[in-house]
Amino acid sequence: MQDAGWCLRSNGLCAHRGALRFFAAISRLGDGLFWYALMLALVAVDGLHGLRVSAHLAATGLATLLLYKSLKRWTRRPRPFARDGRIRAWVAPLDEFSFPSGHTLHAVAFTLVALAYYPLLAWLLVPFSASVAASRVVLGLHYPSDVLAATAIGSTLAGVSLWLVPGATLLG
Repeated sequence: MQDAGWCLRSNGLCAHRGALRFFAAISRLGDGLFWYALMLALVAVDGLHGLRVSAHLAATGLATLLLYKSLKRWTRRPRPFARDGRIRAWVAPLDEFSFPSGHTLHAVAFTLVALAYYPLLAWLLVPFSASVAASRVVLGLHYPSDVLAATAIGSTLAGVSLWLVPGATLLG
């Protein structure tokens, strides 16, 4: 399986202490810390509008959480390190199954919703979300296909979320 090959090759990056520290920190921030801080910052900087955007982000986050947990229970795909002894889990997983990557799903959905309101944050949110997605494969917790599927699901959920909220759009 080519998916496992990519996972095995990228997993070796963490043998370098600097790479491990970077990807572990990004992954930890992607647990929710970064997104909670963003929501608080939006309220602090932009008042009531920031509160509305944060509420939109929170609602989108709840929808993504419910969907990804259901998908994990349904697919029950073992994590790469559980299937291949050559792949190491460099950090502890938050749950048992691999598909889809919840970190990536949330990062993509949150990024797209936030950018609909604050496009100037792209310089921060896009690289952070891409780093979160990469971290999940590098740390041995997900296959690339888990991350790609989560990207598609997160994009779709964000699109639906933006469609449901009047005045919110990525297309300007």
